[in-house]
Amino acid sequence: MRGIARLARELGVSTATVSRALNGNPNVNEETRRKVLETAQRLGYAANQAARSLAQGVTHSVGFMIELDPESTTSTDYFFMGVVEGMQAILAAHGLDLLVLPCAKSQDNFTFLQRFVSRGAVDGLVLAETRRIDRRIDFLQSSGIPFVTLGRSDSGGSHSWIDLDFEGVMATAVERLVGYGHRRIAVTLPSNDANYGVIFAQAYRDNLARHGLEFDEGLVFSTRRQEDDGDSIVDSLVDRSDPATAIILFYEVTAIGIYRRLAERGLKPGRDLSIIGFRGEESVRFLTPQVTCFQMSLQDLGTAAARALLAQMPLTAPAFSSGIVQCRVPLSLVPGESDGPAFQRG
Repeated sequence: MRGIARLARELGVSTATVSRALNGNPNVNEETRRKVLETAQRLGYAANQAARSLAQGVTHSVGFMIELDPESTTSTDYFFMGVVEGMQAILAAHGLDLLVLPCAKSQDNFTFLQRFVSRGAVDGLVLAETRRIDRRIDFLQSSGIPFVTLGRSDSGGSHSWIDLDFEGVMATAVERLVGYGHRRIAVTLPSNDANYGVIFAQAYRDNLARHGLEFDEGLVFSTRRQEDDGDSIVDSLVDRSDPATAIILFYEVTAIGIYRRLAERGLKPGRDLSIIGFRGEESVRFLTPQVTCFQMSLQDLGTAAARALLAQMPLTAPAFSSGIVQCRVPLSLVPGESDGPAFQRG
């Protein structure tokens, strides 16, 4: 038997004294602590970390809740892997483990989150893919567990969030296309209910208005993270009596279908239809002509989220002075050849 009881009998002290000595309790004198540690080493005692964490009220773990659907699990875009890498680097430096908590779309995400919080499985949480109204955020605030969201929401009041600068991306894209002479600019929006789609849509309308362009519901397309959705978009745009000459894509993979269908109709990306993608993805890197898109560091996004969370956690907050963090991570334009001057059809 290699437990606290064995150590206590060997030393002639109580199990409570041994436990306090092993856990660094200042009420144990140094001579007793030294003897306990030496005896523990000699007898090959290994602490039960789970029991120790339970006794201390901490798990030294952080949860990262993501949602999985058939599109994300079959996609070649490893968005969250880059984010995880950035988060893990910061958390590990503070002695914390990162637990990825994948919630299938078929599950109720609120019940899923409640279960982990009620079990006390983690000391803090990072919540991805927020909704405009998201009761998970209200729940986390009422539970008192430290958390940060990857994405904004109207729920929760004042809490820490890190988000992409969707507004900046749209402002840059529309201004670039208007500068090329485009006046009919289409857009694709995600078909899910995540708040980033709402933000992207509003930024689109705001920037059209800023340049004096009319909003046309017929130029707004709901898409999945699948290339096939691009085929029907081309037909819908080209066959109109007042066709769009440019399009801004939320999911850049849609460009594959658009390129394919344009070629089938004898049309060319960048000439007959200007295309700007939201974020560079591996799946479209080798398209010709190269897609104009935006880029960012996923590791930096994960780093920012981890730091924002550590600033809320009691054991690490003293090392941070940021308090509540609410920031948008900028993206930079990478010009390609998929956009250019507006083409006038005869």
